[in-house]
Amino acid sequence: MSSPTGPASGLPVRMPRPRQPGRHRRPEPLAAPEGAPALVLAVPGPPSAVTRSLAEEVVSIARSELPGLDARIGYVDGGADEFPTLQSVLTRAAEERTARYEQARAAGLDVKEPDGPVAVVVPLLAGPDSATLRQVRQAVMESRIAAELTDVLGPHPLLAEALHVRLSEAGLARADRARLFTVATAADGIVLASVGGEEAVQAAGITGMLLAARLAVPVMAAALDQEGSITSVAEQLRSSGSQQLALAPYLIGPEIDAGLIEAAAKEAGCSAAEALGPYPAIGKLALGKYTNALGIAPQQPQGMPVR
Repeated sequence: MSSPTGPASGLPVRMPRPRQPGRHRRPEPLAAPEGAPALVLAVPGPPSAVTRSLAEEVVSIARSELPGLDARIGYVDGGADEFPTLQSVLTRAAEERTARYEQARAAGLDVKEPDGPVAVVVPLLAGPDSATLRQVRQAVMESRIAAELTDVLGPHPLLAEALHVRLSEAGLARADRARLFTVATAADGIVLASVGGEEAVQAAGITGMLLAARLAVPVMAAALDQEGSITSVAEQLRSSGSQQLALAPYLIGPEIDAGLIEAAAKEAGCSAAEALGPYPAIGKLALGKYTNALGIAPQQPQGMPVR
């Protein structure tokens, strides 16, 4: 790991480890260096204990993938001490970094605070939601902190994998197409429910194509926040031959009241899977956004193969 007197480039460094004999040595693990920007997870929606637990699990996964990572949580609609606002988390990250370098200089070390962002802000969103992203950008601007804002997590094959897993957990899809058994309640058409209007529907459609390839059933995206969108898509699927539908929330969880998912499924006359939640891939994708923002290109996380 880089020392306080060495360059603080914000790039991951390799942790030394004993050299393994033979041609098939394991790659040395990456670790975050001192001075690297903080990863700040921007959590949408009303804060709650459930939301906090989900966000903490996501950042825990990111830290396990990149030891030494300074990962923090800021709430778009926060305010209470236990749910700090995104703006306050960014301000605190900047203050703490400045204090560290002031202490180092007071100790006689010839160091200066590194250039570049203090933090990389990653929205905890599977797809684009212009209203929420506007709030995130506003918080970053009002913090007056040098921070980089990344894109949302999707579309990505890992999100298609996560959707597949949630559907299989609900008994609405086979967990593995290669196995010689059927699920009696398996859906023959999937309504992929997003939030964020037409832009979100189009983005969800890309992940929907990946999910359709995994399940070998039609998948169509719809908007939970557009009246009649879910029902219209359900009718299209039924008119094309699908009889047993399932609703798959293309959501991580905090974006919307869970009751709206239940109501939408009832309206469409089908069962619903759980939201993506703290699926392991969510933490890996958040970390991927962070490293890409810093110009780092580690090996990208891969999903489970389609069988």
